[in-house]
Amino acid sequence: MRMTRLPCRSRSFCFTLSLFLILLHQTTSENKLKYVAAVFRHGDRTPVENFPTALHKESEWPQGFGQLTTIGMQQQYELGQYMRKRYSNFLNDSYNRHEIFIQSTDIDRTIMSAQVLLAGLFPPAGHQIWNPQILWQPIPVRTLPPGKGNVLRFPIPNCPCFDKLQNETQASKQFQDKLQSYMGVLKTMAANSGYDMDTLKQLNNFKAWNTYDTLACERIHNFTLPVWASQDIMDKMKELATFSLQSLFGIYKRKEKARLQGGILVNAILKNIQKATKPSNKRKMNLFSAHDTTIGALQMALNIFNGKLPPYSTCQFFELYQEKSGDYSIEMYYRNDSSRDPYPLRLPGCTSPCPLAKFTKLVSPVIVKDWSKECAKCQIHS
Repeated sequence: MRMTRLPCRSRSFCFTLSLFLILLHQTTSENKLKYVAAVFRHGDRTPVENFPTALHKESEWPQGFGQLTTIGMQQQYELGQYMRKRYSNFLNDSYNRHEIFIQSTDIDRTIMSAQVLLAGLFPPAGHQIWNPQILWQPIPVRTLPPGKGNVLRFPIPNCPCFDKLQNETQASKQFQDKLQSYMGVLKTMAANSGYDMDTLKQLNNFKAWNTYDTLACERIHNFTLPVWASQDIMDKMKELATFSLQSLFGIYKRKEKARLQGGILVNAILKNIQKATKPSNKRKMNLFSAHDTTIGALQMALNIFNGKLPPYSTCQFFELYQEKSGDYSIEMYYRNDSSRDPYPLRLPGCTSPCPLAKFTKLVSPVIVKDWSKECAKCQIHS
């Protein structure tokens, strides 16, 4: 949906105007929307683990650690409603199993996030209402078992070449120079979290990131934070967590890392897009329910990462259009704020929209034919 940013008198007016422009685009554009892929992060959740000196125990969360909260359910439902409005002239009004395929990592919070989103996207109507008091219908969400879900769960383990790249990253001048700017907050964390400095400095073990994440979850849900977790320290820990994400998939040898991580998802999305150009294609949408590291790995593989942690219910859209000439093009949008239109994104080296043939060529360096072989033998191409 090619849209320009317009000044708005109020948030409600802006939202109404943006929906009007979306509908206008769908009905009057010379280009026809043919397919959508959407990769989204789950909604608000409880912490995934505690740090040694944490004030609060897992038992204080009704469903325990790593679980979707009612706030997260509300966020996902709103995202589903937004998709319903954005694609109202594209998707069928009611759920049609031939038009949409939903895939999730095999984690409670992502499966539940997909289910709640679908409740907002496809509220039952007519013959699909099986209970008038429950305006919800079951829609299948596919998962892959642990170890086989490499399309969506990053970083993918058991890849010696990626492990080697991580070690090189930690030792690189780019990494070490940046890490120096966080020594103050790392010292504060080491003095108060129960982790020693050496453990916290190894960012790929997630201990520093998870310490911030636990405190951020507690703050959202009005838990008492430790005295040392001031607003200034929380802000610096968030920056450090962002740097952790960047160092996993970028900072150093980004393309080589992408071939072993986010490029896997790029390839899966590209294959679905190419299938959608076939006359026999019936599928209009693929939804992928995943994690912040999924969004990070995907965007860094495409070199479109904005340098910020993907918030809950973030969604990366890929839209395939057929031009009046018959050619195909791709538009990308990033929704990380429910109060405004998604941000249009441009693949480096291309225009927006980007011709499908050029998009395919530009992403080819991060796509590997045999992941297992490349991981094992470190046959990494620059």
